[in-house]
Amino acid sequence: MPNSTTRAKEELLSVTGAATIAELFSAIPADHRMSWPLDLPPALRSEVELQRHLVDLLRKNTSTEDALSFLGAGCWPHHVPAVCDEIASRTEFLTPILGTASSDHGRNQAWFEFSSQLAELVDLDFVGLPTYSWGCSAGHAIRMASRLTGRTEVLIPRSIDPERLSVIRNYCEPPEMPSHIDVILVDYDPTTGEIDLVDLADKLSERTAAVYVENPTFFGTIESAGAEIASRARSVGAETIVGVDPISLGVLLPPGAYGADIVVGTIQPLGMHMNCGGGTAGFIATRDDERYAREYPTMIVSIAPTTVPGERGFANILVEQTSYGMRDQGKDWTGTSTYLWAVVAATYMSLMGPAGFEEIGELILQRSHYAARRLAGIAGVGVRFSSPFFKEMVVDLNATGLTVAEINARLRTHGIFGGKDLSHDHPELGQSALYCVTEVHTQADIDRLIDALSKEITV
Repeated sequence: MPNSTTRAKEELLSVTGAATIAELFSAIPADHRMSWPLDLPPALRSEVELQRHLVDLLRKNTSTEDALSFLGAGCWPHHVPAVCDEIASRTEFLTPILGTASSDHGRNQAWFEFSSQLAELVDLDFVGLPTYSWGCSAGHAIRMASRLTGRTEVLIPRSIDPERLSVIRNYCEPPEMPSHIDVILVDYDPTTGEIDLVDLADKLSERTAAVYVENPTFFGTIESAGAEIASRARSVGAETIVGVDPISLGVLLPPGAYGADIVVGTIQPLGMHMNCGGGTAGFIATRDDERYAREYPTMIVSIAPTTVPGERGFANILVEQTSYGMRDQGKDWTGTSTYLWAVVAATYMSLMGPAGFEEIGELILQRSHYAARRLAGIAGVGVRFSSPFFKEMVVDLNATGLTVAEINARLRTHGIFGGKDLSHDHPELGQSALYCVTEVHTQADIDRLIDALSKEITV
């Protein structure tokens, strides 16, 4: 590294009081430290060699561009308008995505437009800049609710995405930590897939900081009792946090309309490609109330008039309460890597408009329900849960005599990725898979899936 000079090391040792560099790592057990050279291949000495090497590595994978995919479960195949990629690559956004005010060439206004448009979608007024993921947003929101109520327990549906639950548990911290939050799982109705209101009532108490629900649920079912859940949470002084897929809000009631205090979710469907290890981001929204605003851990952009009549300016606000302003004393840690996605999502939402969201929502409903009808027509195959669903459905394969893994392996020989295997994370469903159908799936795509399944499943 450029600053690893002898002088720099001597200065470091002088300031820290350490005798040697090795002493700085004494807290790490010796058997955890590497004492031998890494066995690395020879360095690639040109850009051409590096490109060829990366292409060879990528050829080992089959992407969703090469195969027809019905995988979703948190990162879904949606159409990305070309203009989204074009805007994201513009230097005025790409280069200074975070920096001083002098580096702002429309960035702050784009962020403000993102917050404003998303606020309209969820029917709330105050939206921060994106977090790393839906799980991170949910974790932050739960900690916000804990600070607001002074309580340390959250109720979460058992049907939640296990990966998202893992992230939430990280945010809630281990029991040994002073700011630990207890995660209490609430059962779901085995018939409808919605939250079990009786079990919710049994577990609600004056210890509850928040009730977290999702609409649509991880299973794709539509949570019809949102208003009742919010009312019950409010009756014990708890906050209601709703997790939502924003692409559904052209056809579903926005969470703010049925009593949500805090809304979180993903913005991946809003103009982001499916990527391996990226292409996701989350959001947090609340009412425009100082009580909530003072608990945000994320960056927030506001609008104000300037000294020039008719001119407006855009700037970050409440920075002092974030980790940027208070470091370890801030309202949780946050990061910058997803801020460019705010510009992409703003572009997508401005292209769609209210009519566009309604159209795409109706299209997804039509195509996913067509797929459900065709799937239910295959011997041994059924669709779980009686509640209406959006975009995703749980397909019951127990009567086929095959495991989901076996069926998915057979589908791959047809160039198809089947649904997410739920048998490990939700064993109570047996051999079931979560299938995703969006606006990118044509009738021919769905018929191709049905033909392949019909050939591979014989009951």
